[in-house]
Amino acid sequence: MTVRVDHVVTSGTFELDGGSWDVDNNIWIVGDDDEVVVIDAAHSADPIVEKVAGRRVRAIVATHGHNDHVTVAPELSERLDAPVFLHPGDDMLWRDTHPEAGHRDLEDGQRITVAGTDLVVINTPGHSPGSCCLYLPEAGILFSGDTLFSGGPGATGRSFSSFPTIIESIRDRIFTLDPATEVRTGHGDSTSVGQEAPHLEEWIARGS
Repeated sequence: MTVRVDHVVTSGTFELDGGSWDVDNNIWIVGDDDEVVVIDAAHSADPIVEKVAGRRVRAIVATHGHNDHVTVAPELSERLDAPVFLHPGDDMLWRDTHPEAGHRDLEDGQRITVAGTDLVVINTPGHSPGSCCLYLPEAGILFSGDTLFSGGPGATGRSFSSFPTIIESIRDRIFTLDPATEVRTGHGDSTSVGQEAPHLEEWIARGS
């Protein structure tokens, strides 16, 4: 298997509902020596461009529309000559950050081909209506955005989010994958489906 995953961390602010939080974001670059897909365009373009290292970028995919995941998406699109994809359920969040820029629509079940393999889009609403995970079956890796973290689901106490919906997405769309599936998250440490699945009832009892 020639596909590999490169990792960049950038720092900045997440802003929503009048609040602002300092955050570190994971950016995942999936591909080979010739071409890649960039997952999330957070905070700073230069470290992402440096890690791409001149390879062809087939797509810049936003796991969701919160500003810290799309901060530099239009800039990256121009610099890397690549389209930006976002689920239309998060259009209102995108417009808050980039009112003058457009994007292509991401669809549930869509396949994005890179390095001879496919990333499969799984719409997992809850953290936001358009939140999506990207599943790389060949490598047994799920890029979960802010839907699932090490230790629980993404936050749902803000606008356009829903705790019952994110639980449903995790239970029905993520925990049905092989327990060995690695989960590369939007923030913090990676985990696996097998590590997190036994805790679902605890999260439900804990609530949002």
